[in-house]
Amino acid sequence: MQIRVYTVNAFTYLNEGGNPAGVVPDADGLSETQMQHIARQMGYPETAFVCTPEPDSAANLRVRFFTPNAEVDFCGHATLATFSLLWQQQTLTAGEYIQDTGAGLLKVSITENGQVSMDQQRPEFLQSFSAETIAPLLNLPATELSTGLPIQAVSTGLADILVPVPAGRLNRLIPNHRLLSEFCRQHNLIGLHVFELQPTDSALTATCRNFAPLFGIPEEAATGSSSGALACYLHTLHSPQQTEYSFLQGCALGQSSEINSTLQAHQGHIIRVQVSGTAQLIRHQSVTVAG
Repeated sequence: MQIRVYTVNAFTYLNEGGNPAGVVPDADGLSETQMQHIARQMGYPETAFVCTPEPDSAANLRVRFFTPNAEVDFCGHATLATFSLLWQQQTLTAGEYIQDTGAGLLKVSITENGQVSMDQQRPEFLQSFSAETIAPLLNLPATELSTGLPIQAVSTGLADILVPVPAGRLNRLIPNHRLLSEFCRQHNLIGLHVFELQPTDSALTATCRNFAPLFGIPEEAATGSSSGALACYLHTLHSPQQTEYSFLQGCALGQSSEINSTLQAHQGHIIRVQVSGTAQLIRHQSVTVAG
């Protein structure tokens, strides 16, 4: 059986770069085993499979996300890729939609020019970690993780450890993938989202790198779920007056990607998390799966 899979670069920066995702627009009838096979064949950080929601669901569509190794509850860049592709194919028009994901029912909106904004779960602040614990995962001495900000796992759908590093350290990082995979397995985490804050007069809030080798992703060029979590982290622990954030990721891979996040807060509580960006269709191909 031949399945058509589209490659879409999500969170493009100046109409270039972005993070590739596979998208199967009509995945009804595919088994979980077949979806995992397709994701493994594509080899992208995630491949999204669009399915018809249950009849009693409030969702417009159901989306399942697979890394090369496993299914995950949610993926920001693959959501952007999916809705951008469906808009380009005129399956969807500008407007608001609800997607059914492993992380729950989440709102997605498309503007007239094709920019996609997605809602994420409200933040869940999880365990904090010492510099001495995390530094070996990045092949760093603990002293190089001294920034005054905590190292903490945060989830807006997927749990990553947010790791601040001093200026000039980010692009020199060489993580220990074996240690990092084992650590994430033990703590039920996806990976590390490492960031370096930019000067206050910069248009960018931070530059970032994301490592999730446990799920077959040595490094990812754009991570929508982690960007929503990082915005919540910075709003809560660094800049409580700020609600709009712009992150640049993927520079170390030569795939610069821009991820924007907007928060709504009320009486000190974050009540809405949105992540937005643009995407570009690159190509399509057929993947053979057993019937």
